[in-house]
Order: sequence, then C-alpha cells, then structure tokens
Amino acid sequence: MSRHLRFLARTVMVQDGNVDGAYKVLTRILTHDGIIDAVKRKRYYEKPCQERQRKNFEHCRRIYHSEMARKITFISVTNREDPWLGC
Repeated sequence: MSRHLRFLARTVMVQDGNVDGAYKVLTRILTHDGIIDAVKRKRYYEKPCQERQRKNFEHCRRIYHSEMARKITFISVTNREDPWLGC
C-alpha cells in the first residue's frame, strides 16, 4: 500500500516538528490534484443541470487555457524565421 504511486504523491513528511509547514504543503498538493474541490462539491447535492453547466464551463476553461498557453509559447519564441523575407 505504501508503495502505491497515489499514496506516495500525497505523503508529506513533518520535519523538525513543523506541522504547520507540512499542512500547507499537503493542502497545496491536494488542491493541485483537485481533491479539495471534489470534496467541497460532494458536500452538498448538485443538481444535474448545475453539474452539466459546471462541466461545460470547466471544459471551455481548459480549452481556453491550452490555447492561450500555445499562443504565448508561439509569441515567446525569439529565433523565429521571418515570414516576410523580401520586404
């Protein structure tokens, strides 16, 4: 069980009795994995209509962020070939 990848990814070691720091690290890991959001959503019943709206919004946001990241990486390339060589 302790060798399981998901278990290892969410294991935080407390160093020098610094429980507050370990708690912050664990909270950051769980937030990044989306577990805290899932637990907060499951606390109350979500109507099917609201669930569809949320999933569509998350899907559109994912597409938007991926497109913006693609555009930013394209713009940030410095040694790009000049498209108008003769001008």
